[in-house]
Amino acid sequence: MTEIVCAMICGILALIALVISVRSFKEKGFLFNNAYIWASKQEREQMNKKPHYRQSAIAFALIAAMFVCLGTEIVLNTGWLWIGVGASCIAVLVYAIASSIKNELK
Repeated sequence: MTEIVCAMICGILALIALVISVRSFKEKGFLFNNAYIWASKQEREQMNKKPHYRQSAIAFALIAAMFVCLGTEIVLNTGWLWIGVGASCIAVLVYAIASSIKNELK
């Protein structure tokens, strides 16, 4: 019973991350990006938000994939889906760091 509850929570978190990702790809809604969040009001008005929306969208898509793998692993208990969870987690971290560095160099 607890496995199903945990899998449902993972599914809900994956759905939330996917909705945020899709809205970010459409460049709508709040921009979940540190460069935007920590910028002053004047900097926000002058900022090119397109690369930041794209960065956030890809990161949230990877987070959604991680939660889908985690929820599936909890239900099926295969053992090998942990590789997908770990790979998604590492991919999010590497992408976030690499794209932040790339955006700063531009």
